[in-house]
Amino acid sequence: PTHSLSLLLSLFLSFYLLFFPFPFLFLHTKMLPSKVVVHPIVLLSVVDHYNRMGRDTRVVGVLLGKTGKDGEIDVVNSFAVPFDEDKKDPSIWFLDHNYLEEMFRMLIRISAGEKIVGWYSTGPKIKPADLEIHENVFRKYVKDPCFVIIDVQPRDSDLGIPTTSYVAVQEVEEGTQKTTMQFQHIGGEIGALEAEEIGVEHLLRDVKDTSVSSLAKQVTEKLGSLKNLVLHLKEMHVYLQNVCEGRLPLNHEIMNIVQNIFNLLPNLKRETLVEAFNVKANDMLLVLYVSSMIRSILALHVLINNKLENRKAVADKNKRDDKKGDKKEGDKKDEKDGEKKDEDKKDDKKEKK
Repeated sequence: PTHSLSLLLSLFLSFYLLFFPFPFLFLHTKMLPSKVVVHPIVLLSVVDHYNRMGRDTRVVGVLLGKTGKDGEIDVVNSFAVPFDEDKKDPSIWFLDHNYLEEMFRMLIRISAGEKIVGWYSTGPKIKPADLEIHENVFRKYVKDPCFVIIDVQPRDSDLGIPTTSYVAVQEVEEGTQKTTMQFQHIGGEIGALEAEEIGVEHLLRDVKDTSVSSLAKQVTEKLGSLKNLVLHLKEMHVYLQNVCEGRLPLNHEIMNIVQNIFNLLPNLKRETLVEAFNVKANDMLLVLYVSSMIRSILALHVLINNKLENRKAVADKNKRDDKKGDKKEGDKKDEKDGEKKDEDKKDDKKEKK
């Protein structure tokens, strides 16, 4: 009976896998990294590495951290790796494997929870040899490594975060049906623990301008957000134009996101909404007008007080000068009277003689 039962179970499992193989395939697939969270200490280490190397070439290093169950990579530490490449031929490069393994062997003694999760480069863009480095070097230490480009020289127009994250995925070429590895962009953000936030605040105390008011800071932040919004809208416009002209293939997922963005926009043709916008704008302009008037009156009041204080100070100085002048004239008169008395005494003595 036991043999027959096992035979029935094996037959049932064989037929189930033959007709319904997909659930079992999903159980064995591993989720690719979906987001990379970089901590401030990593950014500081990369900037220090770049400055120490002379700022004339890009630098490469290893990212340490842990990967969550949802595919989120938390990068908490990093270390530099000796790296060099030929500027004329990007396919020629050198990375010191022995140094990498020795450094990781020493760091794992300090914090065993930190594993190699990927690598970083100061880019500022993907180079031809990056995919080869990604697959031939870092794929040995982690199954799905992440590649983060950290911009150490951001421009004023770059209002986003200074990190761009990628993972390598297989893509099938059309026509040849060959599979090749390509970088795919994933989400990224800057995260910090409470202790790191306190340290960053201490570092930024000397950088922040304390003379700037909170209102001016809010206005600056709003302006930066609007500039960032304009950049994203231009990027969307370029993508849609390339799709319409046939330069890029149509991606339904991106089009759904764009459609959701447009659906969230308010309908400005409704009179009630237009009236509400006008009322809100008028209220804000009224507050700004009253604030500017109060500011002008206070400035005028301070100016008048300064004028009165200066006038009073000049008057007091003139009085002191007049008193000093009268005192000097009185002293001179006393001296003349004393000299005259002395002369009279001398004359009296002469007459007596």
